[in-house]
Amino acid sequence: MANAPKQLFSIPDELWEKIQPLLPEEPPKPKGGRPRMDDRQAMTAIFYVLRTGIQWKALPRQMGAASMVHDRFQYWQEQGVFKRMWEAGLQAYDEAKGIEWTWQAVDGAMTKAPLGGKKTGPNPTDRGKRGTKRSLWTDGRGMPLGVVVDGANRHDMKLLGPTLSEPAAPRPEPDAKNPQHLCLDKGYDYPIIREQVAELGYVLHLRSRGEEKEEKAAIPGYRARRWVVERTHSWMNRFRRLLIRWEKKVENYEAMLHFACAWICFRCAEVFG
Repeated sequence: MANAPKQLFSIPDELWEKIQPLLPEEPPKPKGGRPRMDDRQAMTAIFYVLRTGIQWKALPRQMGAASMVHDRFQYWQEQGVFKRMWEAGLQAYDEAKGIEWTWQAVDGAMTKAPLGGKKTGPNPTDRGKRGTKRSLWTDGRGMPLGVVVDGANRHDMKLLGPTLSEPAAPRPEPDAKNPQHLCLDKGYDYPIIREQVAELGYVLHLRSRGEEKEEKAAIPGYRARRWVVERTHSWMNRFRRLLIRWEKKVENYEAMLHFACAWICFRCAEVFG
């Protein structure tokens, strides 16, 4: 049973072939120092933390020294490795199945952030306790295209622009033959949002949960277009490190989000089973 954690959370060979070229070369050590941990072992240990939500110091020793794994995570975060992994995952998905640009959706989700830090704030749904919000943008099948983080008290409508401004894959220009629809809930129903969306060339769809419920009852097999972004939030919550934000540094939390997005994209591209 000693190798169980490593086997259960190992990086599949097919996925490692995609990740390895994205890693930076080993930095020089003019003064020597301790031997460098194997890249794949380090990535496996980081994924274990992401998937289980375990504290860094509680990492099983057979997966590597916690301090070495955390140091490697910090280095790769600073080098933008996890964002590149997400971009590569989206590219693999686009090549395998094609990004569904016709219908897109954006929605926010709040999580606890008991240690505080940058981009946290009082959560209005959790008695004002510290929390953080992630604003997620997906394609028509739920592939994550963009994600931003802010305080839990930050209104969704304030995050729409930043969320749509940095896609992890180039967004094609919509035209009459290839329109792009953006699905939002009523929390985004403000004139400035309508102006922003129109400037970006979208056809806007604003629906409340009540309206969607009525149509679901009236139309057999009806499914709201916006459900895909809610499903992707659910997928992300399966990575237990994202359920509660324990990272004070927002850059570290964002790196964990990017790793989860990469995993989702590669898996949906059927790079691994």
